[in-house]
Amino acid sequence: MVVHGELDQLLGLARDKSAEGRRLLLDTVADLFSEDGRVLNEREHALMTDILSKLLRDVEMRVRREVSERLARRQDAPLEIVKLLANDDIEVARPVLVTSSILRDIDLVEIVHHRTQQHQLSIAMRREVSEFVSEALVEAGDIDVIKALLDNPNARISEATLEYLVEESRRVDSYQEPLVRRSDLSPQLARRMCLWVGAALRSYILDNYDIDPTELDDLLEDVALETLETLPATASPGEPQDDAASRLAQQLAEAKRLTPDMLVQTLRQGEISLFEAMFAQMTGLRRRLIGRLIYEPGGEGLVIACRALAVDKPAFTSIFLLSRKGRPGDQVVDPRELSRVISLFDRVKPDAAQQVLRRWQRNPEYLYAVRRLEESRLKQAAV
Repeated sequence: MVVHGELDQLLGLARDKSAEGRRLLLDTVADLFSEDGRVLNEREHALMTDILSKLLRDVEMRVRREVSERLARRQDAPLEIVKLLANDDIEVARPVLVTSSILRDIDLVEIVHHRTQQHQLSIAMRREVSEFVSEALVEAGDIDVIKALLDNPNARISEATLEYLVEESRRVDSYQEPLVRRSDLSPQLARRMCLWVGAALRSYILDNYDIDPTELDDLLEDVALETLETLPATASPGEPQDDAASRLAQQLAEAKRLTPDMLVQTLRQGEISLFEAMFAQMTGLRRRLIGRLIYEPGGEGLVIACRALAVDKPAFTSIFLLSRKGRPGDQVVDPRELSRVISLFDRVKPDAAQQVLRRWQRNPEYLYAVRRLEESRLKQAAV
């Protein structure tokens, strides 16, 4: 049986600053919890845990560090002792934080919340990091810790946490490379990453070089989309599925039979869905966007699209009047509304309309990334 008298013996060894005293102390600790040594019963185990807890508070850091290194890989190490070591100064805590499997997630999260950045870094580099612990590390908000977590291929990170980090990667460049190298990054988030990197590059080039923004957007969008083609395809939410109207419109476009007169004829026949599909083919816009600009009050979007396509005024007037039949609610056109839209048609220049249409044609995620980056820069400039 272990007796309380051994406490005095261990404390005496702890106070012995000689190399031999430290060796005897460590040998004693190793023997107490060694699988090859004698087996401690439950009472003895509790007693020795209490002895070591008191002992570790009384010895110099070098000895505590050696004890930590001895117990870091022990499957039979007492949890209370390992927790005590893990909450010690980082020189002592690092071995058990990085290696010990005794520590539970709740213990690690407690350390994340109450100890230093170096403690967090050690936890981020563990052989296994759960989603629960990863979330706590990310919430702590230290950039170096988060980068170390992303660099750890064995760290499990939830989809929600990865999505947050992808958002953060717009302002924290050091997240970008480790994020794209993670095997658990979903194709959707990888797409967003590619487009945001392109948006960030756009801002840098426009700030430092004299280049036309439209030409730059053409180049960067093409590069981003080529990269995205290597990723698994994902459907855009809210986009209509392939249907008969879309297939017919595509066939007519390939045969070069789509004209403004055909748009008017299709509307006269009441084929609203086919008209939308044909107009989408002619403008290169998404069907969802087509629906908005055709039926919006005021008709500004329809004016810009038609001017960009070189639709003449009589054909535009017919398209505007007939397309009102496809909008919900009141389908009667106020004469003042028609007068305003015709006046706008006269004022809009085809060149300017083509530039606007080219921007509408861009990938919506790319435009979103550019807009968010510009908003962020404006906020920083205001501060």
